[in-house]
Amino acid sequence: MQENTPQALAAFPLAPEQITWLQQFMQTLSPQQTAWLGGYLTGLSQAGGGAVGGQLAMSAAPAAAGAAGTLTILYGTQTGNCTKVAKKALAAAQAAGVNAHMVEMGDYKTQNLKKETHLMVVVSTHGEGDPPDSVVELHEFIHGPRAPKLDGVSFTVLGLGDLSYEHYCQMGKDFDKRLGELGGKRIVDRVDCDVDYDDDAAKWIDAAIPAFAETLAASAAPAAAPAMGMGGFAMPGMAAPAGVEYDKNSPFTAALLENLVLNDVGSEKETRHIELNIEDSGIVYEPGDSIGILPDNDPALVDEIISITGLDADGMITAHDGEKSLREALLSIYDITTLTRDFVTKYADIADSKKLTKLAADKDKLTAYIADREVIDLLHEFPAKELTAPVLTALLRKMPPRLYSIASSLQAHPDEVHICVATVRYESHGRERKGVCSTWFAERTAIGDTVKIFVQENRNFKLPTDPATPIIMIGPGTGIAPFRAFVEEREALEATGKNWLFFGDQHFSSDFLYQTEWQGFLKSGALARLDVAFSRDQEHKVYVQHRMLERAAELWQWLQDGAVVYVCGDAGRMADDVHQALLQIIREQGGQSEEQAIDYVKQMQKAKRYQRDVY
Repeated sequence: MQENTPQALAAFPLAPEQITWLQQFMQTLSPQQTAWLGGYLTGLSQAGGGAVGGQLAMSAAPAAAGAAGTLTILYGTQTGNCTKVAKKALAAAQAAGVNAHMVEMGDYKTQNLKKETHLMVVVSTHGEGDPPDSVVELHEFIHGPRAPKLDGVSFTVLGLGDLSYEHYCQMGKDFDKRLGELGGKRIVDRVDCDVDYDDDAAKWIDAAIPAFAETLAASAAPAAAPAMGMGGFAMPGMAAPAGVEYDKNSPFTAALLENLVLNDVGSEKETRHIELNIEDSGIVYEPGDSIGILPDNDPALVDEIISITGLDADGMITAHDGEKSLREALLSIYDITTLTRDFVTKYADIADSKKLTKLAADKDKLTAYIADREVIDLLHEFPAKELTAPVLTALLRKMPPRLYSIASSLQAHPDEVHICVATVRYESHGRERKGVCSTWFAERTAIGDTVKIFVQENRNFKLPTDPATPIIMIGPGTGIAPFRAFVEEREALEATGKNWLFFGDQHFSSDFLYQTEWQGFLKSGALARLDVAFSRDQEHKVYVQHRMLERAAELWQWLQDGAVVYVCGDAGRMADDVHQALLQIIREQGGQSEEQAIDYVKQMQKAKRYQRDVY
């Protein structure tokens, strides 16, 4: 951090009060906004522009989509990983003198596609081969009859996914195939990335940017400016944007402040409220963001793997972050539970088992086998005599962070971040299974212990910018977490928009998460309405979508008043059931056809009035 000394201030051609104002303004910007502003001001100065009629001269803004000599970086994401890759690609392009800009797919005008000349596509896959919400429209467009010919368009695609799913990186495959079918020229081959994507993404960027630079008329390099993170600029007394320095590779170490079970006696569930200390970290987050947690594996499982393989626990291996003993690496570096197709296929060669080789070659049987088994099951069933520690760890993925919706507002809880964690325990094939992170919190952490964390920004799940806008929140189970943050934030900022919450779980008496707080919000007026559905408290099961339909007339009126609808929780059934209930309300209360209702919801999504964080 620089000091506001006379010598430091003299280096800037601004009055002290202008510097103070600029410092305050810059702290409100996201890293993406900072990067855009830096490029905007550079373009403005090169054009000799300034203020025109009291407004910024927009003609000096960065090149528009599709302009000749422009590289467009399109990204589509559910959790924010694609955003990070796109930013790195943009920075690499700018460093190479390539005129480039990045656009999220949800904000991209599909008619601009026919104007593009050079495309980098970074897209994730949600669940079993589905597009993230922000990707749906563009994905449908390029596969529809209005998709333009892209003859001569240079492109490359990076897909982010998870090898534990059958339709691994399906969106990346879809975009890559379709852009080629439309006439595009693949300038660099598609790369598919597992959850540990950093190295593969970096190699893709390193290959793609020079390839594009060769075919683009590179714009003049921007004027040098003091460095500050994502293409911004430094001012005296102003640190880099908070939160930029922490990620899964460089997490912040937070102390555990609270670890409470939210369920009461008689519950079939164990849901924990976790509070973490982020004092002096510089971390800034917004409601809707997530916290990434890097847990340790269960020591008992680590020891069982070492025992069954006959490997030396103290033997040294080269892990992702240097030399470690095998036991240390299995405890904290590698994912030792998730069984993927890739693991089974490669292990089959090592185990030299005809049965396993045959299983690995049968797609349907392999899918069924790995659905409810873990690495330990494979090691037990198919022991490998030639297995060594380096070979084993080479088969394992790096431990992926576990993402949890933030359940607190920084306005209400300075220096803290809260999450809501459902403890996962179940049995399959005669073994007790445990969620890696959830049981780490439940069984092996105590107050004062440290937790490695980072903020995962989610620009697709945010409160409306207008504090007077009403919001409808639908979050059963731990899906309640971000809505606690939403209501805390709106209360702290004295937002005038009404807040309506739909919450559901199994039993009123034991599973009403944060019940006292919701009652307090109702009393204070921070919550205008609360509708609950406890599925097991009556003979027939009642869920949140049933409560929505019971309140259909009022819910439709809120939509007419401009309400934003948020859904958080299980993507398996709940999210679709809620979606169908919303369509039914629009049809019946709005007097619309099925097609009109579908279009109504699509328009809500485009206007960011229907946002989902489902998993």
